[in-house]
Amino acid sequence: MSMLQNDPAFLFFPESYRWSTGLLLCLGGAPWGGAEINEVHRVGTALRDKVGDDQAWFDEWTRMGEKVEARGRAAMARGKTVTAISCLLRASHYYQTGERFLHPKSERGSKIYHRSVQAFRDAAGMMTRPRIEFVEVPYEGKSLPAILVHPDQDVARGKPAPAMVFFDGFDVTKELQYFFGVADLAAQGVGCLIVDGPGNGESVRFRDLPLIAETERYGTAAYEYLAARPEFDAKRIGVMAISLGGYYAPRAASLEPRYAACIAWGAQWDYHDTWKRRFELLDSGKLPSLSVPPEHLAWVMGTQTRDEAMQKLEGFKLDGIVQKMRCPFLMLHGAHDQQIPLELAQKCFDAVGSENKTMMVFKAEEGGHHHCQVDDLSLGVYSMWDWVTDVLRPGT
Repeated sequence: MSMLQNDPAFLFFPESYRWSTGLLLCLGGAPWGGAEINEVHRVGTALRDKVGDDQAWFDEWTRMGEKVEARGRAAMARGKTVTAISCLLRASHYYQTGERFLHPKSERGSKIYHRSVQAFRDAAGMMTRPRIEFVEVPYEGKSLPAILVHPDQDVARGKPAPAMVFFDGFDVTKELQYFFGVADLAAQGVGCLIVDGPGNGESVRFRDLPLIAETERYGTAAYEYLAARPEFDAKRIGVMAISLGGYYAPRAASLEPRYAACIAWGAQWDYHDTWKRRFELLDSGKLPSLSVPPEHLAWVMGTQTRDEAMQKLEGFKLDGIVQKMRCPFLMLHGAHDQQIPLELAQKCFDAVGSENKTMMVFKAEEGGHHHCQVDDLSLGVYSMWDWVTDVLRPGT
């Protein structure tokens, strides 16, 4: 899609969709401890004359992450827990913001990624609200790394609580997704299991688990993990995911009928066709709107070439699948989403078999009109959490 004329969204690098979206995604986490506006502005300013240089992007975000992490480690040594938590969370977010664009992945990038996860773990270990637990979800003889954000007990009152399984997208991670307002979901009495599924986060980087079409395989694993824990109500577990997760979650909910709710935060329909059109643009010398470099596709698919990746993408289609969904369904989509056109979102929504289904489309006048409301994350976040609390009824 073409750029919206006179776009009211905050686009720090107007000449680069990908870089503007990357900075917005980081900045959008500020309300939940993921960023300090001045720190993000300093990184952006340092990159003004380097747009498109992804190594420079990595270096500047890493530099800020190291600066903030050092401040957090010093606070830990002094016993200043609140300061330490704040700094370590932001450092983790900055590290991963920088690493996302690196292709091919490097040894230094892997070290920084490990460092980001450790910073988040250390912060989480000091937190009490929300209480955060790093867990492993059993999966086909292996396991998937996940973050379990516990519901606020003032709301749950010791009763089994509802929960959402939150899968990633094409290029985000469980740590990044924590900064998408998850703490505010927990504050309302709903737990959240944020999972690095196959092809995402630690699973693709360190566990040799590439992306798969059959998302119900790990969707069932995540459901059964939560259902087996006594603090959660097995009849009130939903599933959601962002961006490409608009394929993951609807497929999982359609083929795993025990899910009680489903959210597609950004729609998908035929992901093979989406990449076919993207490669046609690239081959003609044009640049499609992508959130990461195109080389990311073969990497997450576990293939050596784009042709091999495209062959694996043949199964990433929702037609014939979502018609089987029966649980309440929510779809959010931006009217000017430059990655997935609104008409494809409408096709998916119309095909969903659930009787209780809602589609929210955000326009430029109100904000949230970009891909997955990256231009106004809080608008998307609170729209979802209002819906979740209505459907899953925490505190009951």
